[in-house]
This record gives sequence, C-alpha cells and structure tokens, in this order.
Amino acid sequence: MKTIFEKSNGTDGINLTEKTDKIDFLPSNLLRQGKVGLPQVSELEVMRHYKELSDRNFCIEKGFYPLGSCTMKYNPKVNEFLSALEGFNIHPNVSDDMAQGSLKLMYNLGEMLLKITGMDGITLQPSAGAHGEMTGMMIIKKYFQTIGQDRKIVIIPDSAHGTNPASAKMAGFDTVEIKSNSKGQVDIEELKKVLNENVAAIMMTNPNTLGIFEEGVKEISELMHKNGSLLYYDGANFNAIMGYTNPKLMGFDVVHLNLHKTFSTPHGGGGPGAGVVCVNEKLKDYLPTPIIDFKDGKYFRNYDIKHSIGSVKDFYGNFSVLVRAYCYILMMGNSLKNVSENAVLNANYLKEKLKKYYDLPYDEPCMHEFVITGEKQKHENGVSTLHIAKALMDSNTHPPTVYFPLIVHEAMMIEPTESEGKEKLDEFVDIMIKIANECKNNPEYILASPHTTPVKKIDEVTAARKPDLNKKD
Repeated sequence: MKTIFEKSNGTDGINLTEKTDKIDFLPSNLLRQGKVGLPQVSELEVMRHYKELSDRNFCIEKGFYPLGSCTMKYNPKVNEFLSALEGFNIHPNVSDDMAQGSLKLMYNLGEMLLKITGMDGITLQPSAGAHGEMTGMMIIKKYFQTIGQDRKIVIIPDSAHGTNPASAKMAGFDTVEIKSNSKGQVDIEELKKVLNENVAAIMMTNPNTLGIFEEGVKEISELMHKNGSLLYYDGANFNAIMGYTNPKLMGFDVVHLNLHKTFSTPHGGGGPGAGVVCVNEKLKDYLPTPIIDFKDGKYFRNYDIKHSIGSVKDFYGNFSVLVRAYCYILMMGNSLKNVSENAVLNANYLKEKLKKYYDLPYDEPCMHEFVITGEKQKHENGVSTLHIAKALMDSNTHPPTVYFPLIVHEAMMIEPTESEGKEKLDEFVDIMIKIANECKNNPEYILASPHTTPVKKIDEVTAARKPDLNKKD
C-alpha cells in the first residue's frame, strides 16, 4: 500500500514557513530553514488512506478473539462515553475538596472490589497486571522486613501466570518452580519438599493457566501459613470464579486484579490498564500511599499508612480506566456471577467439541479457558501449532495464545469469554475442524498460511533478527 507521501508524488502541501508571515517574535534558530515535507493530498484521499490502514487492524468488533488468559472481550461502549464525561476530566493535582466526585468513585470502586474478593484493604494505583504483581510482592517483602525476617524465596508453580517470576525477581526475591501433577494442578508433595523458613510466599493463579481450578488450594494455604509464609493470588483468571468463591475464602493474603480483563476495560499495546491490589487485614498498613479514604463526610487521599511501601504510580493510577470498571460493575451488579458462569460454560463447550480433533493434555473439567495442542498434527502431518494459528487468520479469527503454558508442547490456550454466543462458538468449531482436516488432506495449504491477510507468510526469524524498517509496501 502506498504511503501518503507516495500518493502525493513528492509534491509539498501547504508551506508553513513562508517569509511573508510575521514571525519576528520567534528566535531565528528555532525557525525551520527547509521545506516542511507535508504531502499535497486531498482530504478525501487522506481519509481513505487512514481508513484502509484501520481496516488492516484486527479488533474485537471485527471478529472472534479467543486469546487465552488475556481475556480480550467486548468493552461496552457506554463505559467509553461515561469515562469521557467532562466532570471526570480534572487536573490530578486538584485539591481533595474540588475532587469529591472522582474520589467518591474510586472509594466506591474499592469497596466493590473488596466485597468481590473478600479482602480488607485496597490500592487502585498500579497501572497494569504485572505492575500489580510487583506491588503485591513489594508489600510481602516489606512485611517480612518489618517483622524482622529476611525471607528470600518465592515459590511459583509451573502453571502460574507467565509474568510471576519477573515480578518476584524485581521485588528482590529468588524463585523456585514446582511441577504440576497429573491433573494439571500444584503437586502438593513437591511443595512440601521446598517449604522451609526461607520461603516468603507462593504465587498462584487460580484457575491456573491450564484453565484448571486448584482443588488443593485450602491445603496449600494451610501449609504455607503454618510455615509462616504468605499466599499471593494472581487475578489474571479471576473472571472464572466471581460470585462462586473468592481469594479470601481460599486463604490468600494478597490479590491483584486486572481491571482491563475481568472488568471490561480496554487493554493491549502496553496499556492503559489497571492492576489493583487487595490485601487482608494484617497487610493493610503496607499499601502504597495514598489510599482513598472517607471520614467526617469527606473523601480524601490518606497518606498516613504506617508501613507503606510508598507510591507506585504518579497521582492515582489510570483514572479513566477505573471509571470504566466502575461503570461495568454498576451495570452488571449481581449478574457478575453470570459472567463467570457463561465464560466457564463457553470454554467447556468448545473443549468438548474440539477434543476429537486436537490433543487434550488434561481431560478435566475446565474453567474459563482450556489448552489443546497441535501435537498430533505436527507428528502426523508436519503442521505445527504456529501454522494452525496462521491459518486461523484467514477466517476472521484472531489466533489463541500459542506455546503457553510452557509445560504443554504445541499448546493452544483458548478462552472464548462470556461475550460470545453459541453461533460464534459453533463457527469457531467449524473453522478449527476444517483446519484439522486440511492438515491431513492438504497440509501444504496450511503450511503456506495466511493467504488473505495484508501481510502473508513471513520468515519470522529473519524478520526478528534483520528487520527492514524502511520497507514501504
């Protein structure tokens, strides 16, 4: 596709540096000496150009997005409208007295999330899921320092969320991985082997990245607390359990939630997001400052937190994202339970439909997502999971997460979310069956996929190591 500059045939547009303009008030060293280089193209051509670029992007409004663990579901547009209301567009340095509406919204959102998680204290500051993870681990680190214990180890199951090891490391911990058992859950006997007085915490995702609920979570909680250790809950998959259970009931001490996943706020491209952190009663004194509080009829930013780890984000997080999440929870109310119910139903429906055509490493009831593999296709037809993912791009469907979790070879992690109806799920099943049949009967076609996308099959190794940043077509 030609660029705007190519469409203008090199002709300059409006020259903003004509010497006839009265610009004596500007220092001469700040004036442009050469041509501006703006292309001379009609407004209609410009609009067509950027519309064509826009059409090349894939988005949830365009097609199915079964992106496992990333929960790329529909974001209600009313939330976008409400977050843009003029009253929320205030300067972050405004005084508490002039920001009562915004502070009330954050306070109420915090109270809602505490009720949903069962926890006792909350910070809305972290601006992403991994940022929330790091914040939670910093709280755990400060807690042990305050009580005079220098615990250095964080246990991470091999089925935990992928960013956990880095978050623990950034907070100053060393990590120890433990293996899953034959049911895809934490192997409690392996956990017992690594438990000692140097273990600060375990980071668990429940349900885990296999989409399987950790049935032994209460026993794990008892073991950890008996050892004087804490439990950290990664909320990446929290959308599978709302209204049925919560991290407090499971025995967790620290929780992070991805508002940009479970509570339907936009994410992708590095943000914006919100990775709020909730804690139990004994860790409330370690939360980042300020927290949003209410006293004597006024909402205010409270900096008086005894053992606070300090601020983790300028001002108070990604406020417009918090507004969207607040709107979503208000709209859903008690129906949040239905969100989890439908997400789990959709995932199990797809799993049962697809397990005849793809390998299913753990044939257990799943929660909101499940993992199948392209192992059979690779072994029998030389078609890998990556090739299957590329073939999906020809069917107006975004590929699922592939090659993760790492404990499953040729993994495809599929998460339909609660947003999708049966018609779309059946359409996805038909596409996946068609690809499985093509792998057997016409593997060359799948190996050459995608065929219909603006960018066809590329040499990914060369593209990564020797990118051509000047290529124009």
